[in-house]
This record gives sequence, C-alpha cells and structure tokens, in this order.
Amino acid sequence: MVKIRLRRKGKKFYPVYDVVAVSSRSRRDGAFIERLGYYDPNTKKSTIKINHDRAIYWLDIGAQPTKIAKLLMSYDGVLLHRFLQKKGKNIVEINEEVEKHRNVVAARYERRKKLREQRIIKKAKDEKKKAEESAKEKEELAKASESAEVTDTVEETIEK
Repeated sequence: MVKIRLRRKGKKFYPVYDVVAVSSRSRRDGAFIERLGYYDPNTKKSTIKINHDRAIYWLDIGAQPTKIAKLLMSYDGVLLHRFLQKKGKNIVEINEEVEKHRNVVAARYERRKKLREQRIIKKAKDEKKKAEESAKEKEELAKASESAEVTDTVEETIEK
C-alpha cells in the first residue's frame, strides 16, 4: 500500500520535512517513490509547499495520507482542489477557491497567534498580581508578629 507521509530532513533540533509518496513498508527516512513537496515548521509562519497535481494523482490511485500529511494538504488546499476537480469546476474557478481558502487559513493563523499572545500576557499579569498579593500577606504577617512581640514584652514588664 502507498502512503503519503512526512520524511524528516534537516539538522538536529531543526527539522525540515519532505511530503513523499512511499510504500507503507519503508522506514520513515527510507526509500520513497516520489517527493510531493515540503514542510518547514521553523519559519515564523510554517512553510508548506505541495505539488497539487502529483498529490491528487496519488490520492486518486489510492494512496492513504497520514493524519499530519492530510492536515498539511488541507492547509495548502490540495484536498479542496481535488474536491472541486471532481465536481467538474474549471481550473480558474479552482485556483480562485484555493487562493480564498489559503487566505482564510492565513487569517485563522494570525487570529490564533494574537489569542496566544493575549493569553501569555494575561498569564504574566496574573502571576505578577499573585506575587504582589503574597508579598502583602508576608508584610502583614511580619507586622502582626512584631505587634505580638511588642504586646508580649509590655505584658512581661507589667508583671515585673
């Protein structure tokens, strides 16, 4: 059986992946049938480049994509391209829809990025607030213990 999956390349701690059509019996980085594109997760916005025609060809003859490969093909618009092609749309309409899809994916990425940044800022503010509250509590405890010591010494002097 043929699978569409990722093949790791790149340096240690700096992976770059090829999207390849490969026999399911081959090792992860072993021999492959055809390179369909690549995926670079190290850039600020992950780079995904897949040859739509070749990916669609392999999907049409029964190649099974792994979960990650399927997600990457979805983000890049390969699966939408294939769907519209099967519906009988012409190439101009397909390209317009795929470009619109890529814009939606890019907008979603930016929106999620802003939410992550806001979450980090809120978490930092909460931690700072907790630190200030614990510092105030420590101060109050120190004052309370000092006043308790003062009252103890006053009581001792009165008793004498």
